[in-house]
Amino acid sequence: MRILGIDPGYGIVGFGIIDYENSNYKVVDYGVIETPKEEDISVRLAMIYDAIGKLTETFKPDQIAVEELFYFKNQTTVIPVAEARGVILLAAVHSCGEIFEYTPLQIKQALTGNGRAEKAQVQFMVKAILGLEKIPKPDDAADALAVAICHANFNQTIVR
Repeated sequence: MRILGIDPGYGIVGFGIIDYENSNYKVVDYGVIETPKEEDISVRLAMIYDAIGKLTETFKPDQIAVEELFYFKNQTTVIPVAEARGVILLAAVHSCGEIFEYTPLQIKQALTGNGRAEKAQVQFMVKAILGLEKIPKPDDAADALAVAICHANFNQTIVR
Protein backbone atom coordinates (compact mmCIF):
# COMPACT_ATOMS: atom_id res chain seq x y z
CA MET A 1 0.00 0.00 0.00
CA ARG A 2 1.35 3.43 -0.91
CA ILE A 3 0.54 6.15 1.62
CA LEU A 4 0.91 9.90 1.24
CA GLY A 5 1.18 11.64 4.60
CA ILE A 6 0.58 15.38 4.77
CA ASP A 7 1.45 17.94 7.44
CA PRO A 8 -0.79 20.93 6.58
CA GLY A 9 0.26 24.55 6.48
CA TYR A 10 -0.04 27.47 4.12
CA GLY A 11 3.58 28.66 4.03
CA ILE A 12 5.00 25.15 4.15
CA VAL A 13 3.15 21.88 3.59
CA GLY A 14 5.08 18.75 4.48
CA PHE A 15 4.62 15.56 2.48
CA GLY A 16 5.95 12.06 2.95
CA ILE A 17 5.31 9.04 0.76
CA ILE A 18 5.91 5.52 1.98
CA ASP A 19 5.19 2.02 0.78
CA TYR A 20 3.94 -0.31 3.48
CA GLU A 21 3.70 -4.06 2.86
CA ASN A 22 3.89 -6.98 5.29
CA SER A 23 4.96 -4.74 8.21
CA ASN A 24 7.82 -3.29 6.13
CA TYR A 25 8.23 0.41 5.44
CA LYS A 26 9.99 1.92 2.46
CA VAL A 27 10.46 5.65 1.90
CA VAL A 28 9.45 6.68 -1.61
CA ASP A 29 9.89 10.45 -1.30
CA TYR A 30 9.46 13.34 1.09
CA GLY A 31 9.76 17.10 1.09
CA VAL A 32 7.78 20.30 1.33
CA ILE A 33 5.54 22.48 -0.75
CA GLU A 34 6.43 26.13 -0.11
CA THR A 35 4.33 29.12 -1.03
CA PRO A 36 5.74 32.67 -1.33
CA LYS A 37 4.91 35.00 1.56
CA GLU A 38 4.35 37.91 -0.79
CA GLU A 39 1.46 36.17 -2.60
CA ASP A 40 -2.18 36.58 -1.61
CA ILE A 41 -3.65 33.69 0.35
CA SER A 42 -5.90 32.74 -2.59
CA VAL A 43 -2.87 32.31 -4.87
CA ARG A 44 -1.04 30.33 -2.19
CA LEU A 45 -4.05 28.03 -1.75
CA ALA A 46 -4.20 27.44 -5.51
CA MET A 47 -0.49 26.59 -5.48
CA ILE A 48 -1.05 24.05 -2.70
CA TYR A 49 -4.00 22.51 -4.55
CA ASP A 50 -1.96 22.14 -7.74
CA ALA A 51 1.06 20.72 -5.91
CA ILE A 52 -1.02 18.07 -4.10
CA GLY A 53 -2.53 17.13 -7.47
CA LYS A 54 0.93 16.75 -9.00
CA LEU A 55 2.12 14.64 -6.06
CA THR A 56 -0.83 12.27 -6.35
CA GLU A 57 -0.47 12.09 -10.12
CA THR A 58 3.24 11.31 -9.88
CA PHE A 59 3.22 8.86 -6.95
CA LYS A 60 -0.32 7.43 -7.16
CA PRO A 61 -0.95 6.83 -3.46
CA ASP A 62 -3.56 4.26 -2.46
CA GLN A 63 -4.48 6.28 0.62
CA ILE A 64 -3.78 9.75 1.96
CA ALA A 65 -3.41 10.63 5.64
CA VAL A 66 -3.60 14.22 6.89
CA GLU A 67 -2.84 15.64 10.31
CA GLU A 68 -5.80 17.31 11.98
CA LEU A 69 -5.47 20.84 13.29
CA PHE A 70 -4.80 21.39 16.95
CA TYR A 71 -5.34 24.45 19.08
CA PHE A 72 -3.32 27.45 17.96
CA LYS A 73 -2.31 30.19 20.39
CA ASN A 74 -2.13 32.65 17.50
CA GLN A 75 -5.70 33.02 16.23
CA THR A 76 -4.58 34.91 13.12
CA THR A 77 -2.53 31.88 12.03
CA VAL A 78 -5.22 29.26 12.55
CA ILE A 79 -7.53 30.63 9.86
CA PRO A 80 -5.12 30.42 6.88
CA VAL A 81 -3.84 27.03 8.10
CA ALA A 82 -7.44 25.78 8.26
CA GLU A 83 -8.07 27.15 4.78
CA ALA A 84 -4.95 25.39 3.48
CA ARG A 85 -6.01 22.16 5.17
CA GLY A 86 -9.39 22.41 3.44
CA VAL A 87 -7.70 22.82 0.07
CA ILE A 88 -5.42 19.87 0.84
CA LEU A 89 -8.42 17.68 1.71
CA LEU A 90 -10.22 18.76 -1.45
CA ALA A 91 -7.23 18.05 -3.68
CA ALA A 92 -6.63 14.72 -1.96
CA VAL A 93 -10.20 13.49 -2.23
CA HIS A 94 -10.38 14.54 -5.89
CA SER A 95 -7.23 12.65 -6.76
CA CYS A 96 -7.34 9.64 -4.46
CA GLY A 97 -10.65 9.38 -2.63
CA GLU A 98 -9.05 7.61 0.33
CA ILE A 99 -8.55 10.24 3.04
CA PHE A 100 -7.78 9.54 6.69
CA GLU A 101 -7.22 12.09 9.45
CA TYR A 102 -5.20 11.82 12.67
CA THR A 103 -4.72 14.09 15.64
CA PRO A 104 -1.22 14.99 16.81
CA LEU A 105 -1.88 12.84 19.90
CA GLN A 106 -2.71 9.79 17.73
CA ILE A 107 0.41 10.32 15.62
CA LYS A 108 2.67 10.59 18.66
CA GLN A 109 1.02 7.53 20.23
CA ALA A 110 1.44 5.46 17.06
CA LEU A 111 5.14 6.26 16.72
CA THR A 112 6.37 6.46 20.30
CA GLY A 113 3.71 4.81 22.44
CA ASN A 114 3.28 8.15 24.21
CA GLY A 115 0.65 10.65 23.05
CA ARG A 116 2.54 13.45 24.81
CA ALA A 117 5.93 12.70 23.23
CA GLU A 118 8.23 15.57 22.31
CA LYS A 119 8.85 16.44 18.66
CA ALA A 120 12.44 15.13 18.87
CA GLN A 121 11.19 11.72 20.03
CA VAL A 122 8.76 11.49 17.10
CA GLN A 123 11.47 12.50 14.64
CA PHE A 124 13.88 9.93 16.09
CA MET A 125 11.22 7.23 15.63
CA VAL A 126 10.58 8.32 12.02
CA LYS A 127 14.29 7.86 11.36
CA ALA A 128 14.40 4.49 13.15
CA ILE A 129 11.20 3.01 11.68
CA LEU A 130 12.14 4.00 8.14
CA GLY A 131 15.79 2.95 8.53
CA LEU A 132 17.12 6.37 7.56
CA GLU A 133 20.65 7.56 8.28
CA LYS A 134 19.42 10.90 9.60
CA ILE A 135 16.21 12.64 10.60
CA PRO A 136 14.42 13.99 7.51
CA LYS A 137 14.58 17.76 7.06
CA PRO A 138 12.83 20.10 7.15
CA ASP A 139 10.70 19.24 10.19
CA ASP A 140 7.51 19.48 8.13
CA ALA A 141 8.68 16.59 5.93
CA ALA A 142 9.53 14.48 9.00
CA ASP A 143 6.10 15.29 10.43
CA ALA A 144 4.42 14.20 7.19
CA LEU A 145 6.32 10.90 7.23
CA ALA A 146 5.11 10.45 10.82
CA VAL A 147 1.52 10.90 9.61
CA ALA A 148 2.06 8.22 6.94
CA ILE A 149 3.60 5.80 9.47
CA CYS A 150 0.73 6.48 11.88
CA HIS A 151 -1.75 5.60 9.17
CA ALA A 152 0.07 2.37 8.36
CA ASN A 153 0.05 1.42 12.06
CA PHE A 154 -3.61 2.26 12.63
CA ASN A 155 -4.86 0.69 9.42
CA GLN A 156 -2.96 -2.56 9.01
CA THR A 157 -6.23 -4.42 8.56
CA ILE A 158 -7.75 -2.11 5.93
CA VAL A 159 -8.09 -3.91 2.64
CA ARG A 160 -9.61 -2.01 -0.25
